[in-house]
Amino acid sequence: MNYLHLPFINKIDEMTGGCYTQTWSGTWLFRHVPELDIFWIAGKIMGNEEHMLARTALLAGEIMLISGAEIARIEDTIHHILGCCPDRKAQTMVFSTGIFVSLDNSSGEAITLVRRVNERSTNLGRIYLVNEVSRKLCSQAMTPLAAYEELEMIRTRSQYKKWLKALSYMFISFFFGVMLRGSMVDCIAAAVTGGVLGFVVYMASRIHLNDFCTNVLGAFSLGTAALALNRWLLTGSSTDIVIISAVMPLVPGVIFTTAVRDTLNGDYSSGAARMLEAIVTALAVAAGVGASMALFHQLTGGGTVW
Repeated sequence: MNYLHLPFINKIDEMTGGCYTQTWSGTWLFRHVPELDIFWIAGKIMGNEEHMLARTALLAGEIMLISGAEIARIEDTIHHILGCCPDRKAQTMVFSTGIFVSLDNSSGEAITLVRRVNERSTNLGRIYLVNEVSRKLCSQAMTPLAAYEELEMIRTRSQYKKWLKALSYMFISFFFGVMLRGSMVDCIAAAVTGGVLGFVVYMASRIHLNDFCTNVLGAFSLGTAALALNRWLLTGSSTDIVIISAVMPLVPGVIFTTAVRDTLNGDYSSGAARMLEAIVTALAVAAGVGASMALFHQLTGGGTVW
């Protein structure tokens, strides 16, 4: 039994004359194909087998790059996928903002695909899922068409709802307060401050604010919330522990680690670009917190900051 997405139905019926059975289930078509090769069908629909494989490799690389994988790992995954055509010459080049994939077809002509990547996130779960699809494809447990469909679902599927991500900021801040040996008042204040940060990040995502502005606004809001709690509600809280705990979700730790790994792997351009991204993120967070402290100090007539 093979799986085909609905847009392929009409063309397949034309090509085969409807000579095999089909069963409907939601938006998927389950087809029983005893003698017909789905890989051949995909090749005919998409143009040829090599083009289908190149598109699959490009999509896998795009998802991994968006999710924060290092360049060497992305190129390795793409090479493994393109290796399903062992007699074809394949080349790939990955940068922090784009992917180039080239694969020779049966006539020796190069199929070249380019994809610019503007999105940025950290999602290790997606990287794992893409690697699983790559392993299945290379072991011939999955056809290129099925792999492409699976990758499309991975790209569009949301692992967690946005409001749940915002809520997680409270728990992260609370437990960092515990790690920093803060009192219960400090941990509660950190959780409240983290909740404010989560709400601001959630609203910023709703209006599609860019990462720099989101980091500045989020850091400013958490700094203001921590100082306000210390002055009027939880007067016994330590603002240094509260701010440090609440700012942890904004720290670009994964970006910095990936930048170091790219540099050590010899991908200096991508390593430098990601290192600069980490520095800009850190500066945005520092600017937001610093601005909140200065403004709060000014508006409250010289209130204690630390």
